[in-house]
Amino acid sequence: MEKERVMELPERDEGEAAAVDLNDPGLYINRELSWLRFDWRVLEEAMNPEAPLLERVKFLSIFANNLDEFFMIRVSGLREQEAAGVSDLTNDGMTPAEQLVEIRRVLLTYLDTLCELWNHDVLPKLGEAGIHILNYNGLGKRQRAQLRNYFEEQIFPVLTPLAFDPSHPWPHISNLSLNLAVVVKGKDKAEKFARLKVPDIFPRFLPVPDDEPGELWQYAAASRGKATSFVRLEEVVAMNLDLLFPGMKITASYPFRITRDADIEIEEDEAADLLSTIEEEIEMRHFGTAVRLEIDDTMPDRIRNILINNLKIAPALVYSTDSILGVADLMALCRIDRPDLKYPAFIPAAPTAISQAPDIFSAIKAQDVLVYHPYDSFNPVVDFIRQAAKDPDVLAIKQTLYRVGPNSPVVSALMEAWQEGKQVAVVVELKARFDEENNIAWARALEKEGVHVIYGLLGLKTHAKVCLVVRREGENVVRYVHLGTGNYNPITARIYTDIGLFTADPAIGADASELFNALTGYSSKEKYRKLLVAPGALADEIIGRIEREIELHQRQGGGRIAFKVNSLVDRKTIKALYRASQAGVKVDLQVRGICCLRPGVPGVSDNITVTSIVGRFLEHSRILYFHNGGQEEVFIGSADLMPRNLYRRVEVMFPVSNPRLKKQVIADILNVHLQDNVQARVLTPDGAYERKQPAPGGPGMDSQQWLLERWGSGA
Repeated sequence: MEKERVMELPERDEGEAAAVDLNDPGLYINRELSWLRFDWRVLEEAMNPEAPLLERVKFLSIFANNLDEFFMIRVSGLREQEAAGVSDLTNDGMTPAEQLVEIRRVLLTYLDTLCELWNHDVLPKLGEAGIHILNYNGLGKRQRAQLRNYFEEQIFPVLTPLAFDPSHPWPHISNLSLNLAVVVKGKDKAEKFARLKVPDIFPRFLPVPDDEPGELWQYAAASRGKATSFVRLEEVVAMNLDLLFPGMKITASYPFRITRDADIEIEEDEAADLLSTIEEEIEMRHFGTAVRLEIDDTMPDRIRNILINNLKIAPALVYSTDSILGVADLMALCRIDRPDLKYPAFIPAAPTAISQAPDIFSAIKAQDVLVYHPYDSFNPVVDFIRQAAKDPDVLAIKQTLYRVGPNSPVVSALMEAWQEGKQVAVVVELKARFDEENNIAWARALEKEGVHVIYGLLGLKTHAKVCLVVRREGENVVRYVHLGTGNYNPITARIYTDIGLFTADPAIGADASELFNALTGYSSKEKYRKLLVAPGALADEIIGRIEREIELHQRQGGGRIAFKVNSLVDRKTIKALYRASQAGVKVDLQVRGICCLRPGVPGVSDNITVTSIVGRFLEHSRILYFHNGGQEEVFIGSADLMPRNLYRRVEVMFPVSNPRLKKQVIADILNVHLQDNVQARVLTPDGAYERKQPAPGGPGMDSQQWLLERWGSGA
């Protein structure tokens, strides 16, 4: 990978403290290119020969799925800016057009690596392990006959070939669909063109039957997870096109795939019904402007040009490959029942503070309880809501929902609570990108039950993770609160690392009540007792604490800041961290994805280190640590250090006040991850990432494996 230029600092005499302009574009890394470097780190995990084989396949799929979203949202946005003549510069001094050129340059290298990796490493190793992705032409005669029968019986009735000629207009091609460009000739010998969508209602990888009589569709249904030989669906379709074009000669067929602009833009103040408006916008995703065309590299120029001209897509947005299209579909192979090719399974337990208590409320009332998923079970979070639903002393439950997933036990518990006569209010974020349909379905289901459903504040996404339970205990009313860094989703809780806190702290309970009142009613409140809330005071509170660390360090030394976040983009925060470094404060940043701060620049960020961990689990926790002159402060929450989180979303960061839990977060989570020298990469001043290496002869530290083996569930 080529490296970015490094800012050239002005020359200065030894001992002279030259002033540095912290607005200099050379001090910032481009947001989009930093994101691409994160996806490269995902691809590196697919290259890792030490990782189990099907986990490598999973990382290939994640890399490709990430790129799909990158084009649908980020590239589409840059294209819109370019088309509108926007020439505004980013913090690093690039125009939209310059970013698009650089994105393509970087991606061409990445995609070459992807093809090489799949064709010459992963695919052959799958074959060696007994998992075969076969070519249709290499199948036995009887196998091809059975596949043709399956095609006729199951696939053929679904297909709709669409001709393109003067009497047939150009057909619509939906977002992320896999298609065949089919070339046929009739009796007049004239070449004709048709488009055929490969239906996504069938498995992309069809199990291949044994070379003996049998019904393939019965075999496929019976052998889910057990099949070991597959053929790609598009090959089965392509090799049976004669059935779709009778009397025509099939000259050729070429697979291609379209990515469209899928960013939903809603004028909320003009929407009479937000839910219906979002439903309409979701439908429009299929008709967004084409922002990427992926083609097989065997496609001739004349067919390529037909696609380019009719899709009205710039040639720079066309990517050809000698590998498979739709690499994200490889995730289906990870469902094969081969535990020997996957990470060892583990079963997380509940913290003993909860598991040994008579009920969850007595456990929380006795002490704050920390849960760290997936090393701790997510069940206590679900049980918290379920017990609240059934407890006759519980008066009300209020909760935010961002991404809850299908068949949500959390939503079921909230419905049960309403049926049990509790007051239930749920803030459902309809605008959670690519989860809108799920959230709309849950919102309608909750409303149908009679639950109070709120869609958040006008113009803001509600990204905070808060659940408040109000309980009558004797003459008193006690508030129990769960706050976290992750969604109320038991599926992602098994693969994302997220921290949650159960507390009965009266101040936090009062803050949570006031936050929900602001979300469901009207409020201009910005400052809370203990919670740091965006878009009000959160940004100022973070920067204020950075400035406090500078001041304390200048008076007594020992200044240290450590952040663990998903992204660092906000320029105000970056400039504050630069000032801290210039003052001599030690700054350790672990930023999983986008990082626009450039560490290690002399005179600016000498005291800043940036690492990123990509591994078995998606690092998703957000932790802010301030040494604070020895009176250490730790905040955990939902906000990344990006303008959208700090100024355009409802976010909550909460303090860890209990000394034992604070020590645990610092020692066993934050510092353990900062010591990782196996899965961690170090960001260098030129914008590249290098794998962190153990000291010569020293031990390796894989933080995720360390936590799997040693995380103490007694929290």
